Amino acid sequence: MTKRLLEAKQVTAAYHTPDGREVRAVDNVSVFVNEGEILGCAGESGCGKSTLGNVLALTARPPLYPISGTLNIDGQVLELGQNNKVPRTWRGSVVSMLPQGALNSLSPTAKIRGLVVDVLKSHGTKLSKDECLDLARDRMKNLGLPTRALDSYPHQLSGGMKQRVITVISTLLNPRLLIADEPTSALDVSSQRALVEMLREMLNQDIMKGVIFITHDLPLLKTISDRVAIMYAGQIVEVANSEDIAERPRHPYSKALLNAVLAPEEDTLAKRVEGIKGSPPSLAKPPSGCRFHPRCGLAMDICTQVMPRAQGNELQFAKCHWSQQHPHEPIRIEDVLRRNDEIEAPVLIKKEA
Repeated sequence: MTKRLLEAKQVTAAYHTPDGREVRAVDNVSVFVNEGEILGCAGESGCGKSTLGNVLALTARPPLYPISGTLNIDGQVLELGQNNKVPRTWRGSVVSMLPQGALNSLSPTAKIRGLVVDVLKSHGTKLSKDECLDLARDRMKNLGLPTRALDSYPHQLSGGMKQRVITVISTLLNPRLLIADEPTSALDVSSQRALVEMLREMLNQDIMKGVIFITHDLPLLKTISDRVAIMYAGQIVEVANSEDIAERPRHPYSKALLNAVLAPEEDTLAKRVEGIKGSPPSLAKPPSGCRFHPRCGLAMDICTQVMPRAQGNELQFAKCHWSQQHPHEPIRIEDVLRRNDEIEAPVLIKKEA
């Protein structure tokens, strides 16, 4: 029987603006991950996926505040809220974050070995300096990485090697859950593959129990993820296994995202790639009903008024009125995008001289 690793229920988090407003970047999100699973998370820039990653990894910092929700990670429960303190032992050992732009965290004047010691000491480990380095060496050997990287400066390593070394350092305390926020965005395709293979090997070696992999690269998610969660305007609108998302999406937004991807396929040159006109709504004042309805060609009157409920189960669902009324009818991209002519593209305002 598959064991549940993460249960995040009704998670809400907001940014507090200088003028006193509360902008909910994560709004009543529930997400689940099973042991041994990689859950992908995708969406347009500004949809809330990185914010969700920070909240789940317990690394949220002002002006971002978790408001409510419950995290259950491998049987350990934590209530989220502005005044609720996070146990120090959770960070790094229960959940760990591989942040976006992790390569920028390396000091150009310090060797990698120094970062290893600093990270482990900052998480309260009582290991000596030599024991910290021995732990890192053993981990790198097990994963097929050259241990000489520990005695290197960042500029002496390739981008792919730096990313893999940082991934190793982020997981030295064997976290139950790893949150990887766009770890491949600065890598070439061969380095992306090497990192993906290493993450799979880390799961096989039980270094961690599960991964949430955040990226805008949908083709990559198809290869690495067991399931994919699609986010839009602070909410998860669809969750399904990676094959169903790629071949049979049940939310119009998922279909539109896939249509906007350039993939190395035989018919790429013949394929007409169309993005979604308009832009995601302001999270300070999101639309009523389904938040995607202003950009959706399948939108009905009910979509403008009533928030759709999840149709399916907690591991695979879609929040769409049209899909609920047409459960066996595939979504056609020409129908989703037929409102494109009604939506004006953003206007660039030039500053007058």
